[in-house]
Amino acid sequence: MKIEIWSDVACPWCYIGKRRFEAALAEFPHRDSVDVTWRSYQLDPSLPEHYEGTELEYLSRIKGLAQQQVSQMFEHVTTQAKGEGLTYRFDQVVVANSFTAHRLIHLAARHGQQDAAKERLLSDHFEHGRDIGSQEYLTELGLALGISAAEVAELFTTDKYADAVRFDFEEARALGITGVPFFVIDRKFGLSGAQPAETFTAALNQAWQETNPLVLVNAADGEACGPDGCAV
Repeated sequence: MKIEIWSDVACPWCYIGKRRFEAALAEFPHRDSVDVTWRSYQLDPSLPEHYEGTELEYLSRIKGLAQQQVSQMFEHVTTQAKGEGLTYRFDQVVVANSFTAHRLIHLAARHGQQDAAKERLLSDHFEHGRDIGSQEYLTELGLALGISAAEVAELFTTDKYADAVRFDFEEARALGITGVPFFVIDRKFGLSGAQPAETFTAALNQAWQETNPLVLVNAADGEACGPDGCAV
């Protein structure tokens, strides 16, 4: 079973959704047969490499909301994140364009480290105030994932994996995805947002049953028990 997850490393609900999905997948009896692929998505492609301002100022400007309203949004999301064991620090978030970070995730996939890269980027962005647009930080992360310095350097000297990231954007548009996180199971089922773990569990079970239906053997009924008792 193939599960594709479109998300942005600058999306707080994407990290919460990741945790809830992981909780459901951990309890899924067929989890060893599930292949998870992270797809790229950018909430704000027009964002400069670095924004000279805080996350509060940036979202207030983009959404046209009073800073008090944005602060209330932060409080709500922080509470939801805490319920998943995450500690968000919006006052420390560095606002930066995530395009190169997505390219690093594609590079990490070539080394079997895609999920690890996604996890670190989300955690470092929302919990540790790291600059996901920084060459220094992305190089440090790449090396920590076991990727060679030469391969990481290519992210800053060439446009390697840029087409792969843009392809993910195009796929999202083709599928009608307008917000993230968005989970696609076998290109048949779609779930939008950071759903409760129970919703993910139901979707996994339904998708598995459709792909692996129960086949009844063509044989005479054997003796059995039912609501009215047992056959004699």
